[in-house]
Amino acid sequence: MVTQTTSSAPRRARVKYGRPAAPALRQRGGVVGGVAFPCEVIKGGAAPPAPSGFKMAALRAAGAALLLRPGRGEAAAAARLGYHKKVVDHYENPRNVGSLDRNAKNVGTGLVGAPACGDVMKLQVEVDENGRIVDARFKTFGCGSAIASSSLATEWVKGKTVDEALQIKNTDIAKELCLPPVKLHCSMLAEDAIKAALADYKLKQDPNKQESEKRANNA
Repeated sequence: MVTQTTSSAPRRARVKYGRPAAPALRQRGGVVGGVAFPCEVIKGGAAPPAPSGFKMAALRAAGAALLLRPGRGEAAAAARLGYHKKVVDHYENPRNVGSLDRNAKNVGTGLVGAPACGDVMKLQVEVDENGRIVDARFKTFGCGSAIASSSLATEWVKGKTVDEALQIKNTDIAKELCLPPVKLHCSMLAEDAIKAALADYKLKQDPNKQESEKRANNA
């Protein structure tokens, strides 16, 4: 007669990394700032504690995965990440992405960055002979709020004169997108990019000043 014995020791949970957290994981500190760690409890046992060295890059990756997860809808994604629906809209449907001819005399290019978070933003404007901005383009490497801020900035500057565009403030951008305090630096980047692009355009309109700048840079 063959008998079977069973062990009373609890079975350890097997964890598979690379997918959003299961409910059991979220109950045991698997969420940072409202975003679940990218891992899933497959079966049995208690969820493991949060990894000690969790990096911002992983948090951003988890956030992007939640934003782009199919079938959830913009409202659900915004609620889970704390993004306003306007930010989600500009993130999923960015306006005016691309580049203009930076060598053209009527095109100004601004390139700015934030060392603290690693966001980089390039914004370009095309100005007609009457001093009115007729086109704008951007390329941004950064979080959803940085992309939304630069996308909105290109919408706002189009149709404005150079002087009117210079009046756009980061507080206006932050208010329109309902950015939280921790993301205000994204709207500041957008304002800086606008100013840098218009400064480059103005420099091109003064050949003497442009030549002086080149000599100063080569010195």
